[in-house]
Formats: sequence, structure tokens, C-alpha cells
Amino acid sequence: MSEIWIEKYRPEDFSEVKGQDIIIDRIKSFVENQNMPHLLFAGPAGVGKTTTSLIIARKLFGDEWQNSFLELNASDERGIDVVRTKVKDFARTKSIGNVPFKIIYLDECDALTKEAQQALRRTMENYAGNTRFILSCNYISKIIDPIQSRCSIFKFKNLEFDEIVKIIDSITLKESLKVTDDAKKALFEVSGGDCRRLENVMQACATISKEITEEVVYSISASAKPKEILEVLNTAIQGKFVDARSKLMDVMYKQALSALDIIKQIQKEIWNINVSDEQKIKLIDKCGEIEFRLVEGSDPFIQLEALLAQFYMIK
Repeated sequence: MSEIWIEKYRPEDFSEVKGQDIIIDRIKSFVENQNMPHLLFAGPAGVGKTTTSLIIARKLFGDEWQNSFLELNASDERGIDVVRTKVKDFARTKSIGNVPFKIIYLDECDALTKEAQQALRRTMENYAGNTRFILSCNYISKIIDPIQSRCSIFKFKNLEFDEIVKIIDSITLKESLKVTDDAKKALFEVSGGDCRRLENVMQACATISKEITEEVVYSISASAKPKEILEVLNTAIQGKFVDARSKLMDVMYKQALSALDIIKQIQKEIWNINVSDEQKIKLIDKCGEIEFRLVEGSDPFIQLEALLAQFYMIK
């Protein structure tokens, strides 16, 4: 996307958050009443948590929203001292304006240490009269129960294909791009419902060509085509182990893929091969075992060969 598009983009309206209609409807009522509890946004990356928080601040405080809104990334500032200084100093001061509270937004708060979360719990309790907290995390299980009980919890989800297509169409219109139908499916596949990743891949594709095709998407995203992975697996199941190994190595070298990237794509394509459900379950289990070995530092090529051998043995 061009620098003009990036410079102009500022989230200002809830309509810009896609695929989270139920959550947005509830949050709109908080904004309309100019009153809300502490909020906890949980969900995967790139689905609108930060954008929603910024829109809340803009809707409540207007043009002077930055004076009543403090944003911190807890993964960079994750110690107890940050909670006791920056957060506490901002929370204890009164709000200026018609809205009776200020907002502190803590991004990636699941990276806060347990000690910092305990200190944050007391701060949320003591200054609830003039400060509201919006906490954002990927893994809600890493947030201690006392904080969860003090917040209204909203669980964001990955965007569906239709929502991703709407975003693609909006960007192509603004940037004068052309995206084929196969490319849209490929963009959804490589983004995994992550809007941020989608836009990054599209921007990279646009630097190559104004017409974005399936070939361009997979070459930019360092992903193998699903049909290539499926061909490798079917070749192994047919008993042609050497051919399957050669095809897999070609795919890895051509796309410069790591063994972990390949494992994830193999796991997705297992459900599309022509074997029984029981055999698919065994192969999925084997994928998990091979991934664990790779993370522990095992040789990637030996482990991938071992995985292909399991597909051969299934036959």
C-alpha cells in the first residue's frame, strides 16, 4: 500500500473493525452512555483489539483524546516498576472534560510478570473512580484470575473469508490494484484471518505487480501452494517414497521454507488426503511429535523424512 494510504489511515469509527459485530455492539452502548467497566480483550493477533481501543478513545474524548488516553506495550515494559510509576501516576489524576474517567490501554498484557499483574490488580481497584483499564492479550489463560474478575471480557476471533475479502476489496479500490479470485483465496490462506498480516502481504505483493495473482502471493509469503504439499503426501501414500522426498525438498528449496513451516502446512493438508479418519488422526499425532523434535533441535531433514515414512507406512 502507498505511503499516502498509510498516512491517511486513522481508526475513527467502529465500522472499521471487521468480523466482531457482537463485541462492537456491546462496546457501542458503553461509549453512548459514557460509562464502561474495565475491559479485557483476548484473541489472536491482527483481529482489531488495538483498533477497537483507539476508536473507543476517539469516540469518548474527541480531538483531545490523547490527553486522556495512555497506551503502553506490556511486552516491552513488563516489570512491576512500570505499574507502580507510569500506570499509577496516570491513573491517580482526574480526567479533564465531560467524560468522568481516563483510559489506560495495556497491549500484550499477558507478557506482564505475575508480580506486575498483582500490582496492577490493586491499581485497577484503587483508581476505578477516575480511570478505566483496557487490557489486551493473546492468551487469556496467562492473566491472573483477580484481574479477569475485575474486567468485562471480550474474546475476539480470527476473521472469516468473507470479511477478509471485504478488506481486500477496500484496499484494491483505494490503491488501484487488481486481485484475482485465486489470489483472494491464497491471501486468506496465508493470513490465517489476521488482518495485519493480510495488509503486509498485499503491500509486498503490490511492490512486484499491480495485479496480484496466486503465484505472487505464495512467493511473497514464503508459503508452499497447498496443492504442492498435497501432491507430496499423495505420492508418499502411493508408495513412492523417494519421489515424495524429492518433491518435498524441491518445494522447500524453491520457497526457502523451514521445516517448521512445512510441518504446519502438512498438518492442514492431511485432512484432504484419501485415507480413513483413523489414519488421519495417527498422522496428525505424528506431526505433533515431529514438530516437538524440531523445536528441541533435531535435524530437520531427518525428521521430515521420518514423517514421510509414516505416510508411506499408512499404505
